[in-house]
Amino acid sequence: MASEETETSEFLKNRRGPEKQEENSDTTCGFWRFKGPTLQRFASENLYMVIYGIAGCFLAIAFSYFNGTLTTLEKRYKIPTKITGIISVGNDISTVFCSAFLAYYAGRGHRPRWIGFGLIILAIFCLLMLSPQLIYGPGEDALKLTREYGESIDHTLNGTKRDEALCQKEKPSCEEDQEPSDFMPIMLFFLAQFVCGIGCTLFYTLGLSYMDDNSKKSKTPAMISWSAFLRMLGPAIGYSLASVCLRLYIDPFKEPLITNKDPRWLGAWWLGWILLTVILLISAFFVGMFPKEMPSARARRIKAGTGVESQLGERSFKDMVQTLKRLAVNKVYIYKTIGSNLYFFGYMPYWIFTPKYIEIQFRQSAAMANMATGTVALGFSAAGILLSGYVVSKFKPSARAMAAWNCVVDYLTVAGIICYIVIGCEPSDRMNSMATLSAGDSCSASCHCDYVHFAPVCSPANETYISPCHAGCSEKLTDDLGRASYSGCKCIPSSLAPNQTFPDEVSVSVSFLSIYGVYFSIFQNQFASDGVCPVDCYDQFLIYLAVMCILKFVGATGRSTDLLLVLRCVPEEDKTIALGIGSMLFSVMSFIPSPIVFGWLLDSYCLVWGKTCSTKGNCWLYDTSSLRYTMNLVSAVLILMGSFWHIAVWYYAKDIKIFDEEELKDNPRKEELTELKEKPIKSDTN
Repeated sequence: MASEETETSEFLKNRRGPEKQEENSDTTCGFWRFKGPTLQRFASENLYMVIYGIAGCFLAIAFSYFNGTLTTLEKRYKIPTKITGIISVGNDISTVFCSAFLAYYAGRGHRPRWIGFGLIILAIFCLLMLSPQLIYGPGEDALKLTREYGESIDHTLNGTKRDEALCQKEKPSCEEDQEPSDFMPIMLFFLAQFVCGIGCTLFYTLGLSYMDDNSKKSKTPAMISWSAFLRMLGPAIGYSLASVCLRLYIDPFKEPLITNKDPRWLGAWWLGWILLTVILLISAFFVGMFPKEMPSARARRIKAGTGVESQLGERSFKDMVQTLKRLAVNKVYIYKTIGSNLYFFGYMPYWIFTPKYIEIQFRQSAAMANMATGTVALGFSAAGILLSGYVVSKFKPSARAMAAWNCVVDYLTVAGIICYIVIGCEPSDRMNSMATLSAGDSCSASCHCDYVHFAPVCSPANETYISPCHAGCSEKLTDDLGRASYSGCKCIPSSLAPNQTFPDEVSVSVSFLSIYGVYFSIFQNQFASDGVCPVDCYDQFLIYLAVMCILKFVGATGRSTDLLLVLRCVPEEDKTIALGIGSMLFSVMSFIPSPIVFGWLLDSYCLVWGKTCSTKGNCWLYDTSSLRYTMNLVSAVLILMGSFWHIAVWYYAKDIKIFDEEELKDNPRKEELTELKEKPIKSDTN
C-alpha cells in the first residue's frame, strides 16, 4: 500500500498546468473549510470501504428497525397487513421514478457528496417515521391500560367502557373512537418510505460503483464482502434495538397494567428513530469528505491510457439511450435480473414479516421475535458473507463457477422453505380455532360484542375467548396489582371434572376471588382470568430458528458472487446505470408487488379483526395452519422458477472475466496485451 501511494505521489508531481489543478481538485479530500493536507492521507479505498460499510450498517439498522416494529404500528394505528405492505413499498415506488436518472447523471458528478446527500435524505425519513408519535401521542387505547388512567377514569382493564366490556342485553350505539383518522398516519408513513427510496438509490448505486472504480479488480470481491459484512451488522443491531424499545411501554413514564407478553402490549416503537436520525447525519458528513476520485485510482487510469472523458465525461440523453440498448441485448444481465426478481419476490415476506411470522406462529413476544431475528439468524448471514468473500478472493473462481453456486443457493433455499411448512405449533393452531368459535358463538351473540376491543380471557379449560363479552361474563374484580378476574361467564361450559387441575394463571384468579369472599362453584358460576391462555411453542420456535439460521448462511454466501456477475457482465462505463436500472426493475417487479401480495395473503387468513365503526382495523388472530402452508408454498415455487433463469446465466457466463491478469510493473507490453484481450470479451457480452 505504501509503495502504491509513493508511486501515486510521484505521478501527481509530474503533472503540469490546468490538468494538475483539475486533478488536485478531483482527488482532494474534504469540502468547504473541512479540507487540507491533513485529511489527504485518508484518501484510500480501504478507508472508504470501512466508512461506506458503517454507513450502510446504519441504513440497515433503520430498515430492520422498521420491520421489527411493524406489528406494533399495526396495533397502534389499527392498520391491516395489506396496508402496511403498501407502506413498505413506498421506497421502491420512488426508486422506480428516480433510480435510473440519479444513477446516470449523479454518477458522473462528485459521487461521495451525492452519497452523503442521500444519507441526509435518509435522516429526514427517520424524522417522518417519528412524526405520528409527536403528533398523536401514544393513543387512548394504550393509555387506558396504564395505572394512571385506570385509577382516574372508569375503564375496565380491556380498554373499553364498563357497559361495553361485559355481556349486554341491549345493542350499544356505535361511537367513533377519539383517535387520529385512519388516513393521516398511513400517509405519513408512506411519505417517509417514499423519501427513503431516494436516499437509498443514491447510497447503493453510487456507493458500489465508486468502490469498484477506485480499487483493483482483484481487491473488489474482498472489499464488497467486508462492506457487506459491516452492513450485515445493521439488521442485528436494528432488530436488537427494536427488541429493547418494545420492552418499554409506548409511554415509558406511565405504569402499564399488562405485561409485554400480552398481545395488547404496545412498545415504545418511536424511541429508535431519534437515535437513527442523529447517526445518519453524522455518517453523511464523513462519507461526503472523500474525493471525487481516489489518487491511486486516477494514477492507474491515466497510466493505462484511459482518458478523463471516457470515465467522468458529460453524459447526454442520446448516450443514455445507447447504454440502455446495450443492456437490453446483454443476455447475462437480462437473465440475471429476471432470476433475481423471482427470488426477491418469493423471499420478500421473510425479510419484512419474519418477526410477525414468529409472533403469530409460535406465540413469542415482539421483543423475543426481534431479538431472535436480529442476533442469532443474522450472525449466520454475516458469517456467510465473510466466508464467501474469502473463498472468492483466495481461489478466484470463474464466472461460471459463481453462477453455478447461485443455482445451488436457490435449491437449498427452496428446501429450507419447504421445511418451514412442517414446523408449526399445534397448540397455537388449536387455540386460534377456539377463539374463532367464541366469536361466532350463539351464546355471546346475545351480548352484542361487535365493537368490544380485543381483550382475551382464559377459561379453566385453557380455552381463550376474545373478550369477557364473548365469554358472556357479568362481573369483574380487580386487585391492587391490576389483575382482573371475571365471573358469571355463561358462555364457558361448566364441564370440569372435580379432580381437574387449572392453569397457573387461572389458579391465581381462583385464589383472588376467594380472598374477596366471592362464592362460586366451578359447576354453577363459570369464571375466566384476564389474558390469553398459556401456550408452549418454544421447542418448535427453536427448530424454526435453526432452519432459518442455515438459510441465512447459505443465502449470504451468494451475495458477493451475485453482485460480481452484475458488475462484470457490462462494460466499465455502464456499471452505474446497470445498477440503477436493476434497482428500478427490482422495485417494479418484486419489491413493490411482493409485500402487497403477501400482506393481502396474511389478511386473507385473519380470524379476528379489531373491528371499529369505520374499519376492520388490525388483525389480532390468524389461521396459523393454513397461513403456514400457503405462504411458504408460494415462496418456494417462485424461488424455484427463478433458479431456471440462473441456469441460463450459468450457460452464457462462460465469456465473462471476473479478475484482471496479474499486473507486471516491469513488463508494460504485457499490460497492453491484457487490455487488448479484454476488449472482445466485453463486446461479446453486449
